[in-house]
Amino acid sequence: MIFPTGIRFTTCFGCGEISAFGRKFTVNFERKYEKKEERSAKPSAAILDSQSVKTTEAGGPRGYDAGKKINGRKRHLLVDTLGLVLAIVVHSADLQDQEGARLVLQKAKRDVPRLRVIFADGAYARSGLPAWVRSTLHWTLEIVKRVSGRGGFEVLPKRWIVERTFGWLGRSRRLSKDYEREPSTSEAMIQISMIHLMLKRLCP
Repeated sequence: MIFPTGIRFTTCFGCGEISAFGRKFTVNFERKYEKKEERSAKPSAAILDSQSVKTTEAGGPRGYDAGKKINGRKRHLLVDTLGLVLAIVVHSADLQDQEGARLVLQKAKRDVPRLRVIFADGAYARSGLPAWVRSTLHWTLEIVKRVSGRGGFEVLPKRWIVERTFGWLGRSRRLSKDYEREPSTSEAMIQISMIHLMLKRLCP
């Protein structure tokens, strides 16, 4: 694989192409990693979730997530069953999960057309999202619910996979907050973090 020169990489950051540019590299590493794990490079199942993070004085779009009590942005991720990122959308934290889900799923429809079923938590059962996914994208949105009456921490089927991915991203200091002015740059930083993770596993 031929990496671009530093000048080209800097230009990408300046012209707003970095998210698409980073995605090309991520796809290449994902294919190698999936081959190593003996998994299909065209997944049919995925897991959806979001994470709210604080922003800094860098500026750019931001909002208040009343549920998490965080002023900043949301990272909406769609990951495969290995926890690798299939699609990312970063948006202001005041956008409801159901609306953010539409953005990331529409993006995934273009990049991962073979998907058939998506697992998500109860927040995504609102505002007619499951019906919209079925009628518009022709996928099934399966809501993973907690066992009624059971308190405390509970590992939910499939849902733990995307939570683990957020844990991986949390190891990157650049992702401890959203330090970027543009959401597209934030998306690229997530892709770079995933590339770093896969490189370490491919070449330990």
